[in-house]
Amino acid sequence: MKLAGWGRYPARDCVVTTPRTAEELAATLAKGPAVARGNGRAYGDSALNEENTISTRHLNRMIRFDETSGVLEAEAGVLLGDVIDAYLPRGWFPSVTPGTKFVTLGGMAAADVHGKNHHVDGGFGNFVDWIDVMGPDGVVVRASRDDNADLFDWTIGGMGLTGVILRLGLRLRRVETGWIEQRTIAAPNLDAAMEAFETHHNAPYSVAWIDCLSTGASLGRSLIMLGDHAPLAGLPNKFRQVPFGPPPAQKRKVPFNAPSFALNRFTVKAFNALYYHMGARKTGTDYVPWDTYFYPLDSILGWNKIYGRRGFVQFQCVLPDGHARAGLEALLMRISDAGQGSFLAVLKKLATDTHKFSFPMAGYTLALDFPVSEKVLSLMTELDSITLDHGGRFYLAKDARMTDTTLRASDPRAEAFAAMRVETGAAGAFASLQSARLKL
Repeated sequence: MKLAGWGRYPARDCVVTTPRTAEELAATLAKGPAVARGNGRAYGDSALNEENTISTRHLNRMIRFDETSGVLEAEAGVLLGDVIDAYLPRGWFPSVTPGTKFVTLGGMAAADVHGKNHHVDGGFGNFVDWIDVMGPDGVVVRASRDDNADLFDWTIGGMGLTGVILRLGLRLRRVETGWIEQRTIAAPNLDAAMEAFETHHNAPYSVAWIDCLSTGASLGRSLIMLGDHAPLAGLPNKFRQVPFGPPPAQKRKVPFNAPSFALNRFTVKAFNALYYHMGARKTGTDYVPWDTYFYPLDSILGWNKIYGRRGFVQFQCVLPDGHARAGLEALLMRISDAGQGSFLAVLKKLATDTHKFSFPMAGYTLALDFPVSEKVLSLMTELDSITLDHGGRFYLAKDARMTDTTLRASDPRAEAFAAMRVETGAAGAFASLQSARLKL
């Protein structure tokens, strides 16, 4: 079948298998190099293998939950949204979540996803106690920080290239309500935005929408959203009646591909200006449902169609502390000059990550979506160079077009990762279009 990542670029005809048991999975692996695919929410080609793409969506049971420790044992194909539906009414919430709940737990571990709280809590892998991984020989091995620690550390963030994650033990967070106490800060420029992040570095959650087409004194103007899980005693009376929040709003759907001319410099610039000024009028503290705060785009099914039939690519880098200010300014100026603005532009603060091949480092991460075109692909090569000049690196879960030379220039760990795959036999058993492109 024709498959693509969430960006819908590239798309390839792939042979897909859907095992329901470990035995069926082992038989599938015996057919040749493969890659596991969860719900297809990686943006590029990291979960595509033309000869053998293994869907984990039927490996989707929640097995047991410990009410004392908050540890959930579940199969890799379980959707994050199903975990929330099952356990938030009981007072538990994911300790780390990306910007969509339509991802599988196995995919979250493979990408070591980071959320709005990485600067405080680190990535998803910090809350995974163990993983069961099927290796090249079809044997399932349990790996943790204490047992088979190298396999554990390479698999968290290893993009499915060390083996197939079958099950994992995941620690959830105890919460009293499903409401988020949100404070919005309007930052008129990049310096003010970064100052807000640093001033509020203890806020449990923080994220900024950034206007990537503003220029001059307004370069990098942003809306910073700080958040924390609201305690029951602090909720206004009207919200205490529904302590875990109202049901998620009815989802809207993008019914067709938007025409290619719909997103251009003028429409994006107008949207960004309107969004900033509307947000600037709503600064202060408010209570918002968890679904609204963490997953605003999930309310629009098929939002990736707004970029048109050719799809979109995302550029996401992290720039280290000490070089982040200059690097972000250079990136934003180049994007603004090119006129290829994104209205889904996000800035977050990250901490150091301890896993062997995870994306984050202490600094700032910038993520932007662009509709696919030759001009955009050329621009992104320039953004790569700016990132390299400032000591940054790139997020493989969002990548669809980086070169192996760029990857190795940005991340010396890539060579060790590739060598480990050869040494363990994983290179001959697990492969994706991305791993071939990046020579991993």
